[in-house]
Amino acid sequence: MAAAEPALLTFSEARARNSDIGGSEALAVLVGWVEGYLMNANVALGRTGAVCPFTRQAARINTARLAICEVGAGDEVAAFHLIRACFRALEKIPAKTGMAHFRTVIVGFPNCADADGVAMLQRVQGRHKFYSLARNRMIGLMHPESDAPGLWNAEFRPLRAPLPVLAIRHMVEQDAPFAVRHPLLLAPYLMRFPLAGAKRLIAHARVGLER
Repeated sequence: MAAAEPALLTFSEARARNSDIGGSEALAVLVGWVEGYLMNANVALGRTGAVCPFTRQAARINTARLAICEVGAGDEVAAFHLIRACFRALEKIPAKTGMAHFRTVIVGFPNCADADGVAMLQRVQGRHKFYSLARNRMIGLMHPESDAPGLWNAEFRPLRAPLPVLAIRHMVEQDAPFAVRHPLLLAPYLMRFPLAGAKRLIAHARVGLER
């Protein structure tokens, strides 16, 4: 059975929900992680600035949306349809001229914290891989046990989150390091940013050689 359209919240709406009696504990955890981790610097990151400058800017201009999905490991169909709906919702987020690329949707899955739940979300992410690339979009999975290494510090684990999260956003010029790491992303990235993207890829390669 397909999931209903996602109930997406702005940061101000999410904070207000947290202050309500009986507010969602999972939503509080998600908001705390986004604001306390993604939008802040981390000494282990290997570079200056926020862990995710994209999310920080999206929150500042009100193009970020949060949601909690209660499905579990056995609800892959519902999770798939919810994420597909989030791709559609992404395009409807109001944005000022020139700022549409900062739209982002972050969905927490508190009932998918075990191995089966994470595996299900990995399948949902994989099933959207080509769908997202064909639309110049990115979909990422973060969870408590993620072993994905950092781009600037291989010992850092930037994709660890207190609950499983799927995030959707626009592909941006600054995604050159991700394009280098993920070959499937390279061609869409260069088609989207032919000259500027090539320059960033070359610059990234030079930095790698200097390390």
